[in-house]
Amino acid sequence: MAVDYYELLGVSRNADKDEIKRAFRRLARKYHPDVNKEEEAEERFKEINRAYEVLSDPNLRARYDRFGEAGVGSGAGAGAGAGFSDFGDFSGGFADIFETFFGGFSGTTQTRRRGGPVRGDDLRLDLKLDFREAVFGGEKEIRISHLETCETCGGTGAKPGTRPQTCATCGGVGQVRRATRTPFGSFTQVSDCPSCNGTGQTIEEKCGSCAGRGQKQVTKKLKINVPAGVDNGTRLRVQSEGDAGKKGGPPGDLYVYLFVNEDEEFEREGINILSEVNISYLQAILGCKIPVNTVDGEIEVVIPSGTQPGHTITLEEQGVPRLGNPVSRGDHLLTVNVEIPQKVSTEERELLEKLAKLRGDRLGKGGVEGFLGGLFK
Repeated sequence: MAVDYYELLGVSRNADKDEIKRAFRRLARKYHPDVNKEEEAEERFKEINRAYEVLSDPNLRARYDRFGEAGVGSGAGAGAGAGFSDFGDFSGGFADIFETFFGGFSGTTQTRRRGGPVRGDDLRLDLKLDFREAVFGGEKEIRISHLETCETCGGTGAKPGTRPQTCATCGGVGQVRRATRTPFGSFTQVSDCPSCNGTGQTIEEKCGSCAGRGQKQVTKKLKINVPAGVDNGTRLRVQSEGDAGKKGGPPGDLYVYLFVNEDEEFEREGINILSEVNISYLQAILGCKIPVNTVDGEIEVVIPSGTQPGHTITLEEQGVPRLGNPVSRGDHLLTVNVEIPQKVSTEERELLEKLAKLRGDRLGKGGVEGFLGGLFK
């Protein structure tokens, strides 16, 4: 499965441009080949650079959010030399690296309040599509199970008529601090409050409907639109259908990963569709018109006289719509197989022997069957 660029940079999906840039610089300092000599550091650095390249560009980011890597392709490049224009502050050298590693433990570290709104978690759903559904897209009904805010307590987790109380241990901050003296100075370590588990609040009487959690697991049906031209691994984002947020926070998103079932008749190669058709040796010699199945339905195809086995006929714009631009379509590539009979009737044999004499062909040991094979070498 492809790497999630947001997870790679360690940012949320609604992170702004400055957050993304800070995350990129922090990780780039850590994994830059000039600093990190581990074997995997250079490859990790390239992945981080690629993620930043996509997420820092509003257009690329919008396509990535909707279609995943299939929407941004590999044309933007993932080489180690890309994106260095935003790495100018690395000139600070070891001092910047030291700050990156140890900045969170200085004596001036600020505690962070945990009592505010918290965004809900994103969810993932794998969805299988038939071949033609992936080609043409359409509306699909799905069933998901996610967390919704408890209607009984309004998400507070407290019994109706009561309210959560400020945690007496941390004073509502949700964190406790512990100072440690070292030869390098005084450092402060911050951890979640053990009394409230980092929430900053305690509940004396819990809501009976949600057992004090403030949320309930709910199964629901959704209708989503699958765009034309999707393929294996395409990712669709359904906004606000992830888990509900806490304390008034926004809900997460639902990410639907698509997988396409194989088709008995058609194969896919990018935006082109491949299939085969069988014709007789006489049809190959004389030419003919035959019905051929395409994803759009049955059409009549002209087979030119003298067609050889393995010849490919291109049916223009009968392939897969281009993802994001359904007006543009690929082609249907039809491979022609010529069937050579292993046995022929007496009447057919006589006619074929006459044809061989007209052509001046010697039949030899293979007889008529050898003659037929020789026609299509």
